Amino acid sequence: MKLTMKLTHLFALIAAVLTFISCDDDTATLGVDMMPASDILTKSYKVYDVTTESYAVGDSVLARTTMSYFGRFTDPETGTTIKSDFLAQFHCDENFDLPTDMENDSCIQFDLRLYIEDFVGDSLTSFKLSVYELTEQLDPNADYYTNINPEMYYDTTAAPIATKWFTISDRTITDEERWKSSYNNNIRVSLPDSLGTQIIRDYRQHPEHFANTSTWLKSGNPCSKGLYFKLESGDGAMAYINIVQLNISFRYYDSGFEKDTIGIASFAATDAVVEATHFENSNLQKLLDDKEATYLKSPAGIFTMATIPADQINVQDTINSAKLTLTRYNDLVQGSFHLAIPKTVLLVRLDDYLNGFFENYQVTDNKESYLATFDSSKNSYVFDNIARLVTRMAKEKQEGKASKNWNKVLLIPVEKTSDSNGNIVKLNHDFSMSSARLVGGEANKLQLEVIYSSF
Repeated sequence: MKLTMKLTHLFALIAAVLTFISCDDDTATLGVDMMPASDILTKSYKVYDVTTESYAVGDSVLARTTMSYFGRFTDPETGTTIKSDFLAQFHCDENFDLPTDMENDSCIQFDLRLYIEDFVGDSLTSFKLSVYELTEQLDPNADYYTNINPEMYYDTTAAPIATKWFTISDRTITDEERWKSSYNNNIRVSLPDSLGTQIIRDYRQHPEHFANTSTWLKSGNPCSKGLYFKLESGDGAMAYINIVQLNISFRYYDSGFEKDTIGIASFAATDAVVEATHFENSNLQKLLDDKEATYLKSPAGIFTMATIPADQINVQDTINSAKLTLTRYNDLVQGSFHLAIPKTVLLVRLDDYLNGFFENYQVTDNKESYLATFDSSKNSYVFDNIARLVTRMAKEKQEGKASKNWNKVLLIPVEKTSDSNGNIVKLNHDFSMSSARLVGGEANKLQLEVIYSSF
């Protein structure tokens, strides 16, 4: 009898726990069973047309990047051409020091190294590079854009301090050297040794000029204001340069090893100083005139602008979800040198972009800005739920608070930086060479899929 009662209590306890777990797993319909039949939740699905158009950037986007770009490349898919060269300052380490026992306080080799992380195009294309000293200092606290005019920062009547013909794949070394794990692909540019000697001797007389980057930039030494790396000729490739380094080599007596030694003092372009890339796009108009498509083209080329029909949205009901899909056309031209597809795209309100989204270091909030990653299985960018944005637009219109661009958004190729927890901490324009032709334009409306709910 006692065993039977204990089992009965045990089964009752298990039933109670299961009931609790069941309720805890899904509270979405809590209270619905007690509501009158007329108040039960209903859902409806509606589709709205979205118009899109290509948005010309005009070569002007915020150039906040530690990568520099050099070259000229013509896209075989679209026939558009992009040219790039850059300006760079150099960082001086705090407590910069040179050996005391140096032979004649002279430089035996003064050179630049431009280290190439990646490239697009033909690595055997020949380019001519000229190097000019800057005469005007770049402000490390200012924002610079990709349409920067280099002629404002150097003497256009002066001769370059160096010129160099090169290919991205260095043909001056052997294949054995090129494939060594220790080899880092770079462009080496020789500078006049006399300029390096001038820097060494200024250090002897004015070590305070080398106390830090700020004093170095103002020192008046050769290259201290920075350099302009000008593209003179060449077409067929674009180099992604992640390190620019200024090296002064000298001989000195190393008392520790009691022998003559060759030393190197280096100044590098880092994120503590300005690297300003200058882009020029050409032949974009035919893409802007395309009636059957819109484009994403980076760097500093074309965005896609969409007009959201938020004035047709019923704000009396709750919008559960609003889905927008942008489908990519397949490439028309196949080849070794076709451009990559933008990996990540930002959807942001036009006004927010114009009012300094990137300048103010903003990131997505999933209210008025969203990210989508290219889905190769669907050949599309899918924004699964922009309901908050659509609702806000509709209410602004209803309440008479709508701006001129109240229902317009931009699709922008971006690079994101995340912390160790996966939280996005920084968004920048994507400066890699990429392109996508999207279904849209005047001839093709996109669809905004909306699911409503109401009681």
